[in-house]
Amino acid sequence: MKFSEQWLRTWVNPQVSRDELVARLSMAGLEVDSVTPAAGVFSGIVVGEVLSTEQHPDADKLRVCQVSNGAETFQVVCGAPNVRPGLKIPFAMIGAELPGDFKIKKAKLRGVESNGMLCSASELQISEDNDGLMELPAEAPVGQDIRAYLSLDDASIEVDLTPNRGDCLSLAGLAREVSALYGAPVTRPTIAAVPAAHDEVRPVEVLAAHACPRYLGRVVRNVDLSRPTPLWMVERLRRADVRSIDAAVDVTNYVMLELGQPMHAFDLAEINGGIRVRMAEEGEKLVLLDGQEVSLRADTLVIADHQRALAIAGVMGGEHSGVGERTRDLFLESAFFDTIAIAGKARSYGLHTDSSHRFERGVDWQLARDAMERATALLLEVVGGEAGPIIEQVAPTQLPSVAPITLRAERVEQMLGLKMDEAEIERLLVALGLGVSASGAGQWQVEVPSHRFDLSLEVDLIEELGRLYGYNRLPVRYPQARLAPQPKAEAAVELPALRRLLVARGYQEAITYSFIDPKLFELFSPGVEPLMLANPISADMAAMRSSLWPGLVKALEHNLNRQQSRVRLFESGLRFVGQLEGLKQEAMLAGVVAGSRMPEGWAHGRDGVDFYDVKADVEALLASAGAADGFSFVVGEHPALHPGQTARIEREGRLVGFLGAIHPELARTLGLDQPAYLFELLLSELAEGRLPAFRELSRFPEVRRDLALLVDREVPAAALLECIRTSAGEWLTDLRLFDVYHGKGIDPHRKSLAVGLTWQHPSRTLNDDEVGMATENILTSLEQRFNATLRK
Repeated sequence: MKFSEQWLRTWVNPQVSRDELVARLSMAGLEVDSVTPAAGVFSGIVVGEVLSTEQHPDADKLRVCQVSNGAETFQVVCGAPNVRPGLKIPFAMIGAELPGDFKIKKAKLRGVESNGMLCSASELQISEDNDGLMELPAEAPVGQDIRAYLSLDDASIEVDLTPNRGDCLSLAGLAREVSALYGAPVTRPTIAAVPAAHDEVRPVEVLAAHACPRYLGRVVRNVDLSRPTPLWMVERLRRADVRSIDAAVDVTNYVMLELGQPMHAFDLAEINGGIRVRMAEEGEKLVLLDGQEVSLRADTLVIADHQRALAIAGVMGGEHSGVGERTRDLFLESAFFDTIAIAGKARSYGLHTDSSHRFERGVDWQLARDAMERATALLLEVVGGEAGPIIEQVAPTQLPSVAPITLRAERVEQMLGLKMDEAEIERLLVALGLGVSASGAGQWQVEVPSHRFDLSLEVDLIEELGRLYGYNRLPVRYPQARLAPQPKAEAAVELPALRRLLVARGYQEAITYSFIDPKLFELFSPGVEPLMLANPISADMAAMRSSLWPGLVKALEHNLNRQQSRVRLFESGLRFVGQLEGLKQEAMLAGVVAGSRMPEGWAHGRDGVDFYDVKADVEALLASAGAADGFSFVVGEHPALHPGQTARIEREGRLVGFLGAIHPELARTLGLDQPAYLFELLLSELAEGRLPAFRELSRFPEVRRDLALLVDREVPAAALLECIRTSAGEWLTDLRLFDVYHGKGIDPHRKSLAVGLTWQHPSRTLNDDEVGMATENILTSLEQRFNATLRK
């Protein structure tokens, strides 16, 4: 919102400087973006009148003018194309100073003496118009200082408003704010009903009351649009960055800036029948005022007559019904359009107008009649004519309604950290136009006016109080709270510890998106219905991931394509299983590994990483909570993993995660040309650890026995070791699998597993008979369960 400071001060004039006013507005949440002087710095320039002009004897484009300053006549040589007798212009006399420290002196132009300079608007830095001299009204007083005549000791102030403060997109709204900030009285222009001079009306039908709950129209006959817009109005519009067009358009723009109500004037002769406010027909054509032809959509509200659309409601009028030089009768429109119905419509047609800017943010729904009366009075003053009666269509049930808000003094103190005087609270709220009535000790019922559609909650009122009181005046208080130490589960392992462990083992942490390409989802979870986003960023980010693997594999591919020969990545995050009804969000820890086993170096070989390298990393994670023996690796299947290199990780029968090589078919689809290994674990299971317990060290010697066992190749070593633990007795302290062999000298359907067993008694030395009996128990159990025999 851009406005003239002088115009604002005709409404409310606090006795403060411009700088202080600008600073206070910014601190009140109405951030001032710029303050631009209404004109450059100059002096000695008066209103001059061109008495006569003659062709310069030696220059085709120059004229010798006789110019009066009201007391004397001066000869001035001028090359402006619009110079002519009777024209009134800014006249810089000898000694005058123009912007840029340019001083006017007596000169000769092509041999003809020139005593001064006739100025354009750009030369005075009033505007950028440099097509010719700045033409002043015929009634401009010759000889008066131009700064005083045009009130150029002014500035244009531009305020950057947040979308909820549409009430400040007008001088009336800004004046309310300034009045509330300084306690200065507001002087509003008098708005009186204009009596009807004739009884002509045009019927109005509102066929879309939900989008247009209120519509007012009025016929104004016999206007004379050849009359110029008054200079004071043109200047106020210019300083608000609005270009003057003609008197009718200028008046509607002026009322919009003054009161905040966008309006439109139609050429009455172009309206067939009456006005119909309706939704557009799909594909209906309309040529707008800017010459652009648009094809309307069915969700667009239009103002139409009985034959065609005349305007996009709240956005822009049509070219054929616009006001022009031949217009003699007007149909004035003033309406309230619902914010939701207008929001986004201008942008969807590639437009942005002052009208749409206001309706999208909200316009006072009770303002339309006052705006109509104000515009009518200004039109009659400027271009003459006779006004007819106002015709109004309103749907009361569709108009906004605001419930009273209860405000409590204790809540104000709690939110602002300040105990405000109750009289001050009432004064500030009343200054904003709110209705305040006490409903108890330290409590009020606040009625919200129609122009403050952004206020609906108690905290909204408290924000207003803080804003008007001054954020910079609020006391600084540090938060006070009793902080008691929270118990920490000693057996639990937290995510940062798991991260540090993986980093120590050569991994780097990755962060990928939670939403992935539905095609990628199908590759990793075939047959599973993904949870789709209602409004995705793009088509390839439309499904919520059910595993962290898709993102990690894409990160792996990205690194391999950039000549990274050894990639180890991990990620912690949520996976999303199921649909909205019954959706599970589970915290996971996953990793991907590819490339060489060790970093490149003279002491290391170039062997590639394999399944057991990654298994060692996973085992380190499982052991971090001191409960490694609670987990088991079981042969498993997963659609994304290699059928022969896949392990289910279980804990007491519960699935904890998966480990394995990526499926060859999936690798080919993704363009991976080397083996890659994946793991994914439930963080909740990793966090459940076991507290270490002290056990006294035995002073007696250990006894070790090594057994080489022949079993079928399908028998898992883990099952064999579990059987040994169960049968070895209570004094077994260590069990290790130290060799696996199959090949020459062994049945091709069998394999040899070499295990080392260690026993130790806490209070005495074990004898050979006890160890032998334990060994026999083990061999018997193994033979019964697995058909295992000692290797000869």
